[in-house]
Amino acid sequence: MNGLFQDIRYAFRQLRKSPAFAFTAVLILALGIGASVSIFGFVDAALIKPLPYPNPDRLVYVTESVAMIPRANLSYLDYLDWKRLNQVFSSLDVFQDSGYLLRTPSGTEPVSAMRVSDGFFHTLAIAPVLGRDFYAGEDLPAAPNTVMLSYATWQKRFGGRKDVIGETVALSGVPYTIIGVLPADFQFALRGSAEFWTTLHLKADDPRCGRGCHQLTGIARLKDGVTVEMARANMKTIARQLELQYPTTNRGQGAFVGTLAEVVVTDIRPILLVLLGGAGLLLAIACVNGSSLLLVRSESRRREIAVRGALGASRGRLIRQFTTEGVLLVTAGSVLGLMMAQVAMRILLRLISKEMIDGMPYLAGLGLNLHVLTFAGAVSLSAVFLFSVTPALRLPLTEIREGLAEGGRGSAGTLWRRFGANLVVVELAIAVVLLVGAGLLGKSFYRLLHVDLGFQVDHLATMQVQLSDARYAKDEQQVAVGRQIISRVASLPGVQSVGITEILPVSYNGGTTWIRFVGRPYNGEHNEVLERDVSSALFATLGAKLLRGRYFTDDEDASKPHVALINRTLAKQYFSGEDPIGQKIGDTNLSPRSTFEIVGVVDDVKDGPLDSEIWPAVYYPFNQSPDPYFSLVVRASQAEETLLPTMAAAVREIDPDIGTEGENTMIRRIGNSPSAYLHRSSSWLVGGFALLALLLGVVGLYGVIAYSVSQRTREIGVRMALGAQRSSVYQLILTEAGWLTGLGIGAGLVCSVGVAMLIRGLLFGVEAWDAGTLLSVSAVLTLAAMLASYIPARRAARVDPMVALRYE
Repeated sequence: MNGLFQDIRYAFRQLRKSPAFAFTAVLILALGIGASVSIFGFVDAALIKPLPYPNPDRLVYVTESVAMIPRANLSYLDYLDWKRLNQVFSSLDVFQDSGYLLRTPSGTEPVSAMRVSDGFFHTLAIAPVLGRDFYAGEDLPAAPNTVMLSYATWQKRFGGRKDVIGETVALSGVPYTIIGVLPADFQFALRGSAEFWTTLHLKADDPRCGRGCHQLTGIARLKDGVTVEMARANMKTIARQLELQYPTTNRGQGAFVGTLAEVVVTDIRPILLVLLGGAGLLLAIACVNGSSLLLVRSESRRREIAVRGALGASRGRLIRQFTTEGVLLVTAGSVLGLMMAQVAMRILLRLISKEMIDGMPYLAGLGLNLHVLTFAGAVSLSAVFLFSVTPALRLPLTEIREGLAEGGRGSAGTLWRRFGANLVVVELAIAVVLLVGAGLLGKSFYRLLHVDLGFQVDHLATMQVQLSDARYAKDEQQVAVGRQIISRVASLPGVQSVGITEILPVSYNGGTTWIRFVGRPYNGEHNEVLERDVSSALFATLGAKLLRGRYFTDDEDASKPHVALINRTLAKQYFSGEDPIGQKIGDTNLSPRSTFEIVGVVDDVKDGPLDSEIWPAVYYPFNQSPDPYFSLVVRASQAEETLLPTMAAAVREIDPDIGTEGENTMIRRIGNSPSAYLHRSSSWLVGGFALLALLLGVVGLYGVIAYSVSQRTREIGVRMALGAQRSSVYQLILTEAGWLTGLGIGAGLVCSVGVAMLIRGLLFGVEAWDAGTLLSVSAVLTLAAMLASYIPARRAARVDPMVALRYE
């Protein structure tokens, strides 16, 4: 212990004598540890930590599957058959997104909700903290209306009162009896946060929504001994049986079964793995630079080491001393790195929009937990090993006399120059990989934001509107209030036009239907297209282009012949070579109520995410097919932000019980959409890693060239004394730097193409071998490397030959 304390005191003295070295080494290490630990924190929260349910590995996500939608919603009748026929699930239940209107002291507001089958929480193995779960059969049409509260809603809206059980709450004007409160830590990441949980109350014999009406998502718990592969095979067999039994509605429908954990993080997994890889490469550069600093320092201490060895210090004793110094450096770097990581995680968390956070409840506990600290400890131990071994490699005690000799620095300097040069090549190669990755992701993000949306996004304001099911139960009532809302909002100052749509553009490729064509043979095929209910002025408000025919008129309601608009993709796919105007489409049964005449073709509008393909789409008049939940699109003649506060107020003037939410500009909506956020965050974060890697790589190259110049001072002096010009000295030094830079860039380009192939799923409109990006990165790194090498080259060219000859 006395020896250990002595080593610690001596290490502190040595580091105090070299503050620049100590500060640089600690900072470099802190940057590497901070970046890797912060990203690992997200990876741990999303990909490593198990879902917060008992035996989460037995939970699976169950849906139907069709050609256009690998994970399609279930129909209620198919769900009942799957539940009855399967041999692999101990329980199978379904859920559906919903929403209600809740009257509060401040007015009526929309609240998020989920409708589930009666055994949903039993499948998740979640028990309420207060009250009871749903009874068996409580999801049938004749069962009473009951509701369970989320813990946050219980606290916020009901004051956490235990006597809330049995009370009645009006949801959209319908009374529901409160039967239970869910645990505080309950989360269901598939659909974000929900305040109220009610049962389905669907009818198996409902003619309006039969086997072809897909609106549910399944979740199941596997029986003991059953694997996911076995469950998938069983469900595909059942789907095939139903396809044969119901060829009209189930043709081409398969089954999808996947672990719940995988489905929850499907969208975020690629970006997290890419960021973790980028942080790991940055950490590698930090370690390489740290090794270079230690090698430089060990060269300056070579005489000290030789003297101590000559006085009797053993190799083990010297290694222990260097290990102590390494531990002190790594400890300081780790502490600073953990502080950086904590700050970085908090900043990154705040950059995620509220809508996305609602779908990522697993990030609620993000921080320096046991898993993250264990990872940080492993990284720190690796750094301790590296920082201890690197100086130890410079302890050839058999060369003590060489170390004590006057000219002993020459061979040692040559050896280090070669080793340091190899390290710089590695640093530059890693920097190239990160720069190419950042360039590709940045170009992808740029092209994503400049994708053709088919409409003019500027000066557009949007808002969601929800009508009460009790007050506006009939289609005629919904149409009437829709016209009132359009008229009232259109009268606001600065409003040019107003439109209504069931689903806003750039949202999601959901809300599909199957169509068939009147007069054509039909064999049960599923022509899957997007279905949107829109008002007559929507496309004019959006600024979308009418290619053929006409728009709807406002008087085309249920009393008039049914009409429809289609987009260019649908016309090209199903009416190639013929005029679609005047043609008729309908559902698979061609019921009179579902037959529509095509009156116009509009240019493609990006209905789905920015990075998705354009789907065939059919648009029906809102006045012929209204919905109690819709969105307003308002075109302004001024800054659209100024309309947001007045739009909701104007709607509530018509009826205070109408719910409004989500007031936003179209530009902001698109910029904050999940696809835009994922591409933006990946490009910015990898770009940050790349800039740090470039800086560290260039600093490393400068250090090698500067050290090379210091070791070759006598050689340079002799050359100049014999008549060498300054230009030849420049050429000598810059040639050495050029070789190192060329090798690093060459190796990095080869590696970067391979890495880009791995992340091609995150690229949009850019190839992994994009020549412009590769050339730009090569040019930037070459320029930076030459600038870093020019400084020591200029110093070498100014060497006084007489001073240089006396250098040794």
